[in-house]
Amino acid sequence: MENLQRGAGILCHISSLPGKYGIGSLGKEAYEFADFLKKAHVKYWQILPIVQTGFGDSPYQSVCCDSGNPYFIDLEALKAEGLIDDEELESCVAAEGDVDYASLYETRYNVLRLAYARFNLHDPEFVKFVKKGEFDDYALFMSLKTRYDCSFDNFPDAYKYKENLAMGEFKNEVYKSEYCFWQFLQFVFRKQWKKLKNYVNSLGIKIIGDLPLYVAYDSADVWGRPELFQLDDELKPTNVAGVPPDYFSRTGQLWGNPLYNWDAMEADGYDWWVNRIKRAREYFDIIRIDHFRGLDRYYSIPAGSPTAETGEWLDGPKTKLFEKIRIRLGDVNIIAEDLGVIDSGVIRLRAKTGFPGMKILMFAFDGKLTNAYLPANTSENSVVYTGTHDNDTALGFINKMTEDEFKTFKKRLREALAGEGVVFPFYTREQTALALTVCALSTRSNLAVIPIQDLLVLDNGSRMNVPAIAEGNWKFRLSKKPSNYSAALMRRFVKMSDR
Repeated sequence: MENLQRGAGILCHISSLPGKYGIGSLGKEAYEFADFLKKAHVKYWQILPIVQTGFGDSPYQSVCCDSGNPYFIDLEALKAEGLIDDEELESCVAAEGDVDYASLYETRYNVLRLAYARFNLHDPEFVKFVKKGEFDDYALFMSLKTRYDCSFDNFPDAYKYKENLAMGEFKNEVYKSEYCFWQFLQFVFRKQWKKLKNYVNSLGIKIIGDLPLYVAYDSADVWGRPELFQLDDELKPTNVAGVPPDYFSRTGQLWGNPLYNWDAMEADGYDWWVNRIKRAREYFDIIRIDHFRGLDRYYSIPAGSPTAETGEWLDGPKTKLFEKIRIRLGDVNIIAEDLGVIDSGVIRLRAKTGFPGMKILMFAFDGKLTNAYLPANTSENSVVYTGTHDNDTALGFINKMTEDEFKTFKKRLREALAGEGVVFPFYTREQTALALTVCALSTRSNLAVIPIQDLLVLDNGSRMNVPAIAEGNWKFRLSKKPSNYSAALMRRFVKMSDR
């Protein structure tokens, strides 16, 4: 792990970028956002998982952990290549505001299929991409999903258990109609992503990508390698992932992801994980591993449990996984999302790997001098956030306070700023939210990441996700690109904090 260069980052997912087509994309708005970051003297752009989402539209529940989201494909680039026409592009124009996933699902794939119908399947670059086999399981899985419209455990047995003869016949049958369509989507996404990443890097900005610890049950990952997960003979999960009761939920969070069979993974040298990290490193400059604590000990909940209250903690791979990754891949730039229930084992694992952990500033001011998130208690080898995509926005957090709570919070925030040698007057709730950003940037953490909502001082109407709530998440979108004023404001804060 290279030491993070001291700098500032902005958290803004691709889906949250503005634009005419209903969801953020890898098109001109992404390049304009990168230009905004450059103007703001920001060195890091953090995003959420860029994967193709499944049920619930969560980027943490994907049909394939290595995929790119077809919704992010730049439609104007497809038009420039002659794959869609003006009328088809116009049909994708949608109202500004939150992402409407139901509408996207009904319309976007129709246009992408039209683009595929005009694409040259004999394109040498595409032929090479398909032959590489990286998305073979994904393309077969999605072809089966298209045909049967059900979870993979309800596929006909020959397909459910991925019998070689049946799969070979199926692949031949749907090769042009479905299999190559799904390969095409990943081929286009990969080309567009590589072009965007090269541009972002050319501006001196690094991309921080998010890697969910777990994969979705109904995914090409589980269907393709069921022996690597805790499943029964019917390929049903025996135990599932989640976390016990905590700040976010009194009954815990029942995520439902299948748990890894770590013994089987160790037996083949953690090959699946090594390859996953290898591919993530092609996409990102720095990888944030979500729910890092699950690699030390993971919370196992019996499948079928109504809540997460009945689980138990079991040992994960600990350092063995990272030793294998280092042997195979060398040093990998990783941030450990070490939030939630943290014990000495997680602290030891993070210390042994050398990965920076995370500090959430809005949780720092409970009045306890031992609070690990207080600026006075942070180290250089850490990443500080005002809040994450799972939290209130800074203004939303402050708006929930009573007048007495707000008065106390301001006092403690002023003390923290003074401790960092910063003078920044603030009085109103909006000013206080901005002061929280200034405080985060002023800490000794090498990296300070500010959600775009907090730089723009947006309230909880712009919140990205509410944990343990199944609906209404992942929809936030900017109505327009951030202004020159916002760039100048961030530039001022960056200069103040020597980032």
